[in-house]
Amino acid sequence: MTATLPSTSESVRARLKRRPWTHHNRLAAAVVAGNAVAATAGPLDLGVLTWLVLGNLALAVLIRQQLVINLLFRLATAAPVRRSLRLRWTLGKVYHFGGLHVGGTLCATGWFLVLTGVLTARGGPAALLLTTWAIAVVLAVVVVLALPRVRARRHNLFERSHRFGGWTLLVLFTVHSVLLAEATGTDFAGSGPFWVLLVVVTSVALPWLRLRRVPVRISRPSPHVALLSFDYGVTPFAGSSTALSRNPLLEWHSFANVPAPGRTGFRLTVSRAGDWTGALIDDLPSHLWVKGIPTAGVGNIDKLFRRVVWVATGSGIGPCLPHLLSGETPARLVWSTRHPRRTYGDELVDEILAVQPDAVVWDTDSSGKPDLVELALSAHRDFDAEAVICISNKKTTWHVVEALEARGIPAFGAIWDS
Repeated sequence: MTATLPSTSESVRARLKRRPWTHHNRLAAAVVAGNAVAATAGPLDLGVLTWLVLGNLALAVLIRQQLVINLLFRLATAAPVRRSLRLRWTLGKVYHFGGLHVGGTLCATGWFLVLTGVLTARGGPAALLLTTWAIAVVLAVVVVLALPRVRARRHNLFERSHRFGGWTLLVLFTVHSVLLAEATGTDFAGSGPFWVLLVVVTSVALPWLRLRRVPVRISRPSPHVALLSFDYGVTPFAGSSTALSRNPLLEWHSFANVPAPGRTGFRLTVSRAGDWTGALIDDLPSHLWVKGIPTAGVGNIDKLFRRVVWVATGSGIGPCLPHLLSGETPARLVWSTRHPRRTYGDELVDEILAVQPDAVVWDTDSSGKPDLVELALSAHRDFDAEAVICISNKKTTWHVVEALEARGIPAFGAIWDS
């Protein structure tokens, strides 16, 4: 299967998959468009505004729920490989579901600002107006701190504002709904808003109900990498991730799980990429916090294709490894990293080569920085693959995915939307 340049019409379709026309942004735009249609369906009275706010709030929260995410991936990857490649290509973009979160959040905020203006103009109990404006301010702060450029510069502030701001909003929305029901002479208990808020609060609480501090064994093959091993009664599925923390109220980091066939527990590969990972590699703690359940990620979409090429750089090998070990989908590996054996240890490299004897392992210490697009194209052609999955840093992932899709090759990689 030779990779050829796409036709003019295919080039247009490929360009529409590049930023800013990604599936993520299209989903966000679809939510906004749906809200615009809803706004023209009838008069925007107090009841309609309330439901527009709550409906979008529920969408924004539920689409991030771990059970919902796993369900989305299960449904999307249920398509058999006999279906058309274009359909499977589209289904593989399921991990762009964060666009629904963004669209729901923006619309909930916009409608609540309208509701704030209506309630302020009408007047009413001081407690209701105070709660209304408090919600408006917190929503505005959360949205501003979630803007991509702000989030990139101040990620810890973004994460904490989302967590504590989100919890604050749930309390304020509940109080607000009770006060609004009293002001309009309706019963809150058993009403539609009551059930929506109950579902939303339950969704947020569920992962925290599975919060636990678990033992971890850590080996450090080099100052750049730590290999974490867990066995606390959970054996996750390939393509899932686990959230880890040393202080559960302040900071969480998700890493791809590496289960091994026939063994309980799982491993994680952590490379030095910031203060948190650096401290973990240096300190080697005996216990870490985990919460929620193993959650599906981009790697799950490999089952949609007959044959795939995995492109990884550095510790990106971690998310690829469980798929390579399981062998459920025939695969070819392209791995670029600094001195693989010195950085990751002989045991891990030998484990990879045992299941991928034809892997392209590029040592950047001895060979310099490779052209990953050309390596991926070559592997895609030689292996007769249908798709390429890239696990790397943001800049490299976007470059590889967009360059391959411009050539008409289905390509996938994380989009850093959460």
